[in-house]
Amino acid sequence: MSISRYELVFTDVTGATQDVVVVERTLYKGSGGHPVYTDPTGIIRAEISDRGEVRVMPSGGHQDPAHAVRARALPEDDTGGDAGGPAGSGPAGSGPAAPPA
Repeated sequence: MSISRYELVFTDVTGATQDVVVVERTLYKGSGGHPVYTDPTGIIRAEISDRGEVRVMPSGGHQDPAHAVRARALPEDDTGGDAGGPAGSGPAGSGPAAPPA
């Protein structure tokens, strides 16, 4: 069974949590062959393996790659107010940089 939603937890070098972003599975796969997940804006995109390994993907120019990111699976019944199907029906947008690592 594949997981449809994750929380991405971005932390700084001290390990303190800086930001949490919810991402949904898209119809796309990354270069590693794993599903690509995105936030509602399309700015945060990440390939997440079945072992929970996260590779944040740039969605626009001038983004710094995130270094310390964890993925936490969200329960299927926790819709967070968005009861749609998989994200990614169109191309991901470009915009401001991802949260700094």
